[in-house]
Amino acid sequence: MTYTWKDKYDNMGDRLAPSMAKDHPNLPVVKEEGCYYYGADGKRYLDFTSGIATTNVGHRHPKVVEAIHKGADSLAHGPSGVIMYESILTLADRLADVLPGDLDCFFFANSGTEAIEGALKLARHVTEKPYVISFTGCFHGRSQGAMSVSTSKSKYRKFQPHMGTFQVPFADRSAVPEGVDEEQYLMDKLEADFKALFNHQVMPEEVAAVILEPVLGEGGYVIPPASWLQKVRKLCDHYGFLLIFDEVQTGFGRTGEMFAAQTFGVTPDIMAIAKGIANGIPLSATVASKELMAKWPMGSHGTTFGGNPIACEAALAVQDVIAEEDLLENAKTLGAYAKAEFEILKKKHSVIGEIRAVGLMIGIEIVDPETGKGDGEALFNILDKALENGVLFYFCGNESEVIRMIPPLTVTKEQVDEGLKMLDDAISAFVEEKESQYGISAL
Repeated sequence: MTYTWKDKYDNMGDRLAPSMAKDHPNLPVVKEEGCYYYGADGKRYLDFTSGIATTNVGHRHPKVVEAIHKGADSLAHGPSGVIMYESILTLADRLADVLPGDLDCFFFANSGTEAIEGALKLARHVTEKPYVISFTGCFHGRSQGAMSVSTSKSKYRKFQPHMGTFQVPFADRSAVPEGVDEEQYLMDKLEADFKALFNHQVMPEEVAAVILEPVLGEGGYVIPPASWLQKVRKLCDHYGFLLIFDEVQTGFGRTGEMFAAQTFGVTPDIMAIAKGIANGIPLSATVASKELMAKWPMGSHGTTFGGNPIACEAALAVQDVIAEEDLLENAKTLGAYAKAEFEILKKKHSVIGEIRAVGLMIGIEIVDPETGKGDGEALFNILDKALENGVLFYFCGNESEVIRMIPPLTVTKEQVDEGLKMLDDAISAFVEEKESQYGISAL
């Protein structure tokens, strides 16, 4: 029996685990190109998700595709260490040139979660200390160690392992009392939270590292002041903790600099990078200084597929494209432009709450106008209507109340305008539907 695309799509639950097959919006596609997906329904969709902040140089960029072909013509598989090849060595050199500080030594893996696992393992190995401090709202992955430091949603921590982790609050600008200096308040609170943790739960001399996302991703695109992150760095130095940055989502130009560490002026001791590194080809890295990595001897960590030669070729092409097409500047310019346009839309639509943006990492909070609280149900209704109009967004936040706008860094002003118009129309349709259902309201 021959099955059509639709048959396979309708029956995918028979073969794919629900946790793999049921994410929103589950759009059937047959092709991708630039800033667009091409649906099995024959429609073209403007993609403002970049495969969840992964295809930073656009879907199937010609230079990346060419690099993949080039790689496949010579080597399809490592494994690094058993053999050695030029692409992984060249990539290490190229990345060392664009990473901050002395972050110049790499353990290549396949995914962001693997890079996080490597970072946690490295920190505990070299310090010989058992505990790690993470921040409420951060997401670091779903494997055992990564899950133990993730707190963006409690469901991600179900059946978490008993790895020693403790949490302190992430910077919360909304909690700053009116009339109080925001930066000083948040820095003072951070120091107080650390002291309370040490007074009641764990001794500082037992802590190996502090891990955080410099900008909350899954947790709602929350952007802390640079001074707050700099205070985290100072506290780590004071207590002798290693600082780990999870730059899986913020890396490779997303914030307007190559990494958020450079955007905020903070250099961690260890960094986890992935997603945009190879534009959709599985690749990641745990990064630290040569001095720190030297304390992690051969055999203490390993990989079969990490640093795949084809993925390394794709990653080298990504570096070329970012530089040649000036994508960091494009992220800054169009990110600022999109934020300003969203502020205009906020005045028009009372369901829009806070606009959070750094580069082309933009969060749009959807709220109940009467309570001001995040409204996840409304968000999905709006996203569905936007998809019908032809633009794909994603979501985040503890209550799934924040729209993520994370287009490829190759996006044009015309495409930004097109996508925002479709979202504007979707919000208007949602409001009209609500007014029709419940009568004229404050929406």
